[in-house]
Amino acid sequence: MTKPIIGIAGSEMIDSAGMFPGYRRSYVNEDYVDSVVKNGGIPFIIPFTEDNEVIKSQMAHVQGLILSGGHDVDPHLYGEELMPKIGPIWPQRDHFDMLLLKIAEEANKPVLGVCRGAQIINVAHGGSLYQDISYRSEQTLKHEQGHTPDLPTHKVTIKKNSLLAKTLGKTECMVNSFHHQLIKKVAPDLLEVADASDGVPEGLENKQGTVLAIQWHPEMLHNNPNTKYMNNLFKFVVKKAK
Repeated sequence: MTKPIIGIAGSEMIDSAGMFPGYRRSYVNEDYVDSVVKNGGIPFIIPFTEDNEVIKSQMAHVQGLILSGGHDVDPHLYGEELMPKIGPIWPQRDHFDMLLLKIAEEANKPVLGVCRGAQIINVAHGGSLYQDISYRSEQTLKHEQGHTPDLPTHKVTIKKNSLLAKTLGKTECMVNSFHHQLIKKVAPDLLEVADASDGVPEGLENKQGTVLAIQWHPEMLHNNPNTKYMNNLFKFVVKKAK
């Protein structure tokens, strides 16, 4: 059988030193690639572009989609102006990711949104975000651990019988955390299926069973012997890909 091609939404980095300061490079973190390979898919990095027709053609070549982490989501997309503690935004990438998502959903292709990817999914469906953890009035855990990528640092509780719980095979797990923005209002057509102990949404899914959105980074945990079940999230995309 031919293995399914799984598209991984790419980002860009800008060289700050070396031979070519300011030089732009397309990339994704290698852990995404390794996670797809390990779980039976063929990784296909989708480089950022502003050309909508190229984006449509890119998506025609993949059977599943992973929306990767990165920049803060532009608050204008959920009706807010920029607050002082927001990080760098990149509206063109927001458009890129949202068009990838739209095309995937229209074609019933499975989608896994990771961290920023989860936030993009929520905002694209009409939800909103806290622009920074400090703007949440309730007592909030540390969600940006800033070290040791494969170390889980806080607990997530997952709703029984949800797609996420069935996929992971768990209703509780420890996760790694690298986000200073938080999901605020969950989009009306998405289901909130996982939360941290402080009440922050950590997992969303659609009612059709084709989209999973999570705030942690399973690609960084897939080789940790204590969190091997995180591979099931990538198996979900690979197995549902057509």
